[in-house]
Amino acid sequence: MRVIPVIDLKRGLAVHAVRGERERYRPLQSKLAEGSDPVVVTRAVRDRFGLDELYVADLDAIAGDAGAPDVVAALAREALVMVDAGAADAAAVAALLELGVARVVIGTESLPGVDAFRRLRTALPGAPLVVSLDLRGGRVLSPDPGLAGAGPAGALARLAEAGADEAIVLDLARVGSGAGPDVGLVADLRARVPGVALLAGGGVRHAGDLRALAGAGAVGALVATALHGGAIAPEELG
Repeated sequence: MRVIPVIDLKRGLAVHAVRGERERYRPLQSKLAEGSDPVVVTRAVRDRFGLDELYVADLDAIAGDAGAPDVVAALAREALVMVDAGAADAAAVAALLELGVARVVIGTESLPGVDAFRRLRTALPGAPLVVSLDLRGGRVLSPDPGLAGAGPAGALARLAEAGADEAIVLDLARVGSGAGPDVGLVADLRARVPGVALLAGGGVRHAGDLRALAGAGAVGALVATALHGGAIAPEELG
């Protein structure tokens, strides 16, 4: 089970995400580091847990603003970064790769549709892309009504047919909520779309949730609050 720490960026600072309600996000307060400088926080997590991957969500870029490419580049020098910055076309993906990130996340929240992902795969056949199946309360977030209405398994199957082989299952309603991850959904997606490796995001509270997700077929999990709050100890990740 890969444990992947999360940095949510807003105005260049690391923020505490709560249920995807981005207007409520405030600078992160972590037991591992002083302040909300994302590089300082990333180093503290890496030093404490020995984890070399990092998921970064550039929330301003996802919202269509300029984002923080300089911060993303700095984080890419500290860890193997997968970044969601709202990229949905080849030029945007190429620009992120030039920053040094290891993988680019293509979120359904930003993706115009399945054909747009297929065009990305055709234009950049070797690009390290990771789909994010963005959900809220189990419903797919997408500007494409067909994808939004397909349900999680249907949407993931369509993306797999278009070339997706790894996907984050990210329910924003569970992020920072303490509600626990949707283990049943992960198990269902694993059974129905077995060709896609699954990373679970949203709601991990403790090491027991990580074990449950692994049992459901997830190969990894995105974790933030449980690391920063001390609910997961380094020895539990061994």
